[in-house]
Amino acid sequence: MYSFDTHARVRYGETDQMGYLYYGNYALYYEVGRVELFRSLGMTYKALEEEHHIMMPVLSLQQRFVRPAFYDDLLTIRTTIRKMPEKTVTFHHEIFNEQKKLINGGSVRLAFVDTDTGKTVPAPPIFLDKIKSWFEEESK
Repeated sequence: MYSFDTHARVRYGETDQMGYLYYGNYALYYEVGRVELFRSLGMTYKALEEEHHIMMPVLSLQQRFVRPAFYDDLLTIRTTIRKMPEKTVTFHHEIFNEQKKLINGGSVRLAFVDTDTGKTVPAPPIFLDKIKSWFEEESK
């Protein structure tokens, strides 16, 4: 299992009339978590697309709302890969407020697609090589 935490602050324009972080914006926070998880591995989405010709379209998104986030809250976005990717990868997300209370959780499943053919392909070796040690340690 590989997990990475990053932080984001709720901006005024992301809130609704009730002063809550608008529910539609949680998916954007999930994306921040995924992008930063890749960066923590020394990779970027941009490099996957441009150098390795791999794009990662979303196949499914699930969320649960536990409590609200508000304007100017500093959130911790925990992004976890629980299973070694194959043709898809599922990112599990938990978002915590400053009191370390869970406010939202969910998962996003993405496919690996060759940008030249538009066909699904196995997870790229460059990605698997970066995370495999985290899964090998668990199987011992």
